[in-house]
Amino acid sequence: MRYACIGLLLLTSLSLTGCPQPSGDGAGDESKGTIGVSVLTLTNPFFKVIGESIEEEAAKHGYDVIVVSGDQDPARQQNQVKDFIVKDVAAIVLCPCDSKAIGPAIQEAASAGIPVFTADIACLAPGAPVVTHVATANESGGRQAAEAMIEALGATGGKIVVIDYKEVESCQLRVKGFKEVLAEYNAGAGDKQIQIVDELPGGGVKDKGYKAAEDALQAHDDLAGVFAINDPSALGARAAFEKAGRADDVVIIGFDGQPEGKQAILEGKIYADPIQFPDRIGRETVQAIIRYFEGEPPVAEILIPTELYRKADAEKELGGGA
Repeated sequence: MRYACIGLLLLTSLSLTGCPQPSGDGAGDESKGTIGVSVLTLTNPFFKVIGESIEEEAAKHGYDVIVVSGDQDPARQQNQVKDFIVKDVAAIVLCPCDSKAIGPAIQEAASAGIPVFTADIACLAPGAPVVTHVATANESGGRQAAEAMIEALGATGGKIVVIDYKEVESCQLRVKGFKEVLAEYNAGAGDKQIQIVDELPGGGVKDKGYKAAEDALQAHDDLAGVFAINDPSALGARAAFEKAGRADDVVIIGFDGQPEGKQAILEGKIYADPIQFPDRIGRETVQAIIRYFEGEPPVAEILIPTELYRKADAEKELGGGA
């Protein structure tokens, strides 16, 4: 009995001294560090999914994550980066609120020895050291948007406007691809050309998309189509056209594939979207961080293709009809 008690005491002692206990996934409970994430805005479901998928993927590798919203305010986001530096995070992920203004904050983080990665929106500031940029293939997505516009208006042509967001690199690329394909089409379209008559700021949000569409209708009473750089802008435009009694006269092409946007496509309110995969952007960003920590040479850019999503796709995915 005495030896049994001694054995029990030894086992208890080993337990209390912190001998590692195996877990179901082979990883310990102790965090390897924290990844700081600042997205453009958390009011847009797209960026919420990016943040959530970063959290989920990072947890698999033993990292904690702090996700904050830049609220489309470059100064606020710069302060968030400073806060991450004070917290001595292991890495920083940014969806820049302004692709150029974010440069000094990235340089400051790099000077503190913290690697910076960008997701969805790239940094365009010269000399800002970003390790890897993970994003949608936005330019080819813009080309798909133009193909959808041609599909919808090619028989008649007409005047269209672009509701853009010039401060953000990803939106710049979408409009670039869109214009390139339209230029190619118009070169042989004769009197059926699809003419961009205006580019209006929409800020990537519904209320500004609504205002831009109102302005477009006032300036062009024969407006035939709109390319909006994301679903919130497209949905805002649709609301403006409905209020004006012009909802059936104007073709809307959006961009994103958010649930509300897909539902609008199902109901015939938006003609089509090149859809993005924010969950993949988040996962790929974390995987790029882990590869960097493991000493692999970084890849400068990882692009995820879009898929053009029309009403038939919505009916197949969501079921039913409008």
